[in-house]
Formats: sequence, C-alpha cells, structure tokens
Amino acid sequence: MGVITLENEFAVAVAPAKVFRAYCLEIDTLLPKILPEHIKSCEIIEGNGGPGTIRKITFVEGKELSYAKQKLEAIDEENLTYSFSLIEANVWKDAVEKL
Repeated sequence: MGVITLENEFAVAVAPAKVFRAYCLEIDTLLPKILPEHIKSCEIIEGNGGPGTIRKITFVEGKELSYAKQKLEAIDEENLTYSFSLIEANVWKDAVEKL
C-alpha cells in the first residue's frame, strides 16, 4: 500500500475560521449541494465527527469512483487543521482485474 500526502492551501475572501467550518466540519451537507454533478451523498457511517469518525462519500453514477471512505485522523479547530486517511475506495474499478 502506498502513501500519498496532499496539502491544500488557498486564498479566500472570507474569514479562515468560516472556511474551515464549511470545508471540514459541515462538508457532509455542503458537498452534495455545491457539487451535485459529482457527489450523490456524504454521510458519517461511524463516529461523532471527531477523530476516528468514518465518512462515506458516494459519487453519482458514471464517475470513475462510485464511493470513497475517509477516516478522520485529527482535527484542530484552534489552528484550523484537519487530516484524514482514505481507507476504502474503488479507484480503479474497471482497470484492475485482480489484486
């Protein structure tokens, strides 16, 4: 299993805490609303929103992915940091015959 690390940093015209809340804490309700052509649903399937929480993102039919599961590793609202691991997905559903 390989490890890939991604970091996002971007400038916005609103307060950082507000962006953090939307991007990290309210993503379950916002993602399907702002990207309905890509995201069918986003739901917490285990946990209470803190570290250890598992989220399932279901993509609309016809996309390369049909779903992905993320595990929240750490969240720091004071320093506006959030990290998660992708724990399950069907990334190459049509490209890989057997692993």
